[in-house]
Amino acid sequence: MSEEIIYGCQQNLISPDKELAAVLEFICSESNKLTNSGIYYARQLFFKTKKIVGKYDLEAEYKSNPHFQALHSQAAQQILRSVAESFKSFKELSKLFRRGELKDKPKPPKYRKPKGLALVTYPKQALKLMDGLIRVPLGNTVKRWFKLDSFTLVMPSNLKFEDIKELRVLPRNRCFYVEFVYEQKSEVLGREYSLPRASPVDVVSLDKSKVLGIDHGVGNWLTCVSNLGTSFIIDGLKLKSVNQWYNKQIATIKEGKPQGFWSNKLAAITEKRNRQMRDAVNKTARIVINHCLTNKIGTIVFGWNEGQKDRSNMGKKNNQKFVQIPTGKLKIRIAQLCEQYGIQFVETEESYTSRSSFLDNDVLPKFREKPEGWQSSGQRVERGLFKTAKNLLINADCNGAANIARKVAATLGLDLDGVSRGALSTPLRVHFWTP
Repeated sequence: MSEEIIYGCQQNLISPDKELAAVLEFICSESNKLTNSGIYYARQLFFKTKKIVGKYDLEAEYKSNPHFQALHSQAAQQILRSVAESFKSFKELSKLFRRGELKDKPKPPKYRKPKGLALVTYPKQALKLMDGLIRVPLGNTVKRWFKLDSFTLVMPSNLKFEDIKELRVLPRNRCFYVEFVYEQKSEVLGREYSLPRASPVDVVSLDKSKVLGIDHGVGNWLTCVSNLGTSFIIDGLKLKSVNQWYNKQIATIKEGKPQGFWSNKLAAITEKRNRQMRDAVNKTARIVINHCLTNKIGTIVFGWNEGQKDRSNMGKKNNQKFVQIPTGKLKIRIAQLCEQYGIQFVETEESYTSRSSFLDNDVLPKFREKPEGWQSSGQRVERGLFKTAKNLLINADCNGAANIARKVAATLGLDLDGVSRGALSTPLRVHFWTP
């Protein structure tokens, strides 16, 4: 039996009093200024010498900087190391671009907005637990100016202090969040993984020959079909409604206002909408993963065309609906959970999966590689309905999801005989929010 260490992150919204809000705003403001100072040094070094700043170079350069001294030394070091890491990433991306492995030429990291607020990170070493409160230290300058050496935050009851590895103060839309990065330990025996509490099964042994194909959309956010004869659609209409309401509210408030106008009301509306999007992503990903774990499905195939939202041209209204749905974040979240539970996650391009007939075993061409004279055996007769060559009517999105799995079936050695007409015709509709 081996033990895997996985890191999780819990984000808590806090409602600070005036004193704590002032402290948080101050340290996040200093973080923003220190970040810009580090970016300035790194950019100048790159433009004048073509060298990339080293991991510890900025710390040596800015130790006497007032913004560095206003923060706790370990928090300030984390900020400058993050800047150095961003330039290191720029260097690696530039190498990929020169080798022709990256489409767009990368640019050096840009400055943050002046007078803005930025993330502040404290490693576990800087923190102390005192009577259910986490003591977070401040910098020497603050101690000297305000006679204040620390502030406290409530320790979450569902976490253990000894498991916390990092604490972050995150400002966003005039709110403050505290993020707790903690250590999770999962015992792994072969391919057996403990299931979440929501699942009725205690332990499951995953089978990578069992596959779930996923096709994404808007009204039907995710359509999932497995080779076990199961199928379900995760409804996206409520998500569309949330985005529509948000856009109307923003347009109404901004009407007649100068460009760049922003207010507390706009910030509150935007933050509420963003929380709803995050909640939708997490709940939808959990539905997919729980289905896989319950049915011992060890492979997920997700259909995705890279850059598809950049090229979307479906009209102004449809573009707005499509682009604002956070499907990319949902894909990333599913991939993260797959890694956690040992499920194989495969991403494949989805060209012609909606037009081809799965039951007629149509050839699935790759993007821009359609053979001359290629034609589907079936056709979409109306919205959501696909007719095969034998005049069988099936759900159009289920047909697409099954074809997405078929795109990689030969490569992965998958048997899709278990995908039945019944699964393609009568998928279960699932709501992540109460309808």
